[in-house]
This record gives sequence, structure tokens and C-alpha cells, in this order.
Amino acid sequence: MVSFLVYVSSAIVHFSPPELVDLLAKSRENNAKLGISGALLYKDGNFMQVLEGPAEQVQNLFAKIGQDPRHRGVLRLLEGTQPTRQFVDWSMAFRNLNAPEARTMLGYSEFLNTSLTGNEFVSDPTRCQKLLATFKKSM
Repeated sequence: MVSFLVYVSSAIVHFSPPELVDLLAKSRENNAKLGISGALLYKDGNFMQVLEGPAEQVQNLFAKIGQDPRHRGVLRLLEGTQPTRQFVDWSMAFRNLNAPEARTMLGYSEFLNTSLTGNEFVSDPTRCQKLLATFKKSM
């Protein structure tokens, strides 16, 4: 069984495209060392991330993210175990949902325009699973 955790957070300051690339490169390197895979979505200064891997590493990484001064409003949406990884080949998949090319992606849906703040997902946490599944299919 693989542990997973999905959270949303807001950036203190919006990330520029080069800053997002840098964040992604560092995340991929660090996550690979920890045996963590997952996906990171960014839209309008908000993040949604799924982390999957060994339970201890997932929890430790989430705690570290919660202490990161670049984030606020870190909200855990879902967590649990699953038989297999959903993002097995990705140390960290990424999509900037603000990028103009996001609208031209095969399988694009207005659902991808859902705000990544907690309000939209707290009332129905399965929405984050739907968003991540849509993202995965479009990769």
C-alpha cells in the first residue's frame, strides 16, 4: 500500500514562470531522494499537490511544506492509502493552469479552471481527485 496526501495552499507572492520551473526542479530532485511521486498544480497563486510514497516520508514532507514561508493557508484535503501510485513515473508532475497552452490541451475542460483554494474542495473533497485525474489524463 502507498500513502497519499492531497493539499492546497496559497503562495504569499505569485510565482513567476521561472520561479515555478525552479521550484519544480528542486521538488523533483528532493522527492526522488525520498521516494515521493505526485503532481503539482498551480493557478492564480494557489497550489494543489498530491504526494504519494512511504507514509513517513509523505507526512514529513507535508510537515515541511506547512513550515515553508512561501505558503499560507495549507489545507489537507485527502489522505489515505491506495494499492498503487497514481503518478508512478513522475517524481513530480506539474501543470501551470494559468498558462495559455492549458486551454489547448487535449481533454481540456473548464473544470481545469476551478480555483485551487480550499473553499471549492472542502465541501466535496472528491473534487480534488477529479481535478488530478483530469490533469493526469491530459499529460
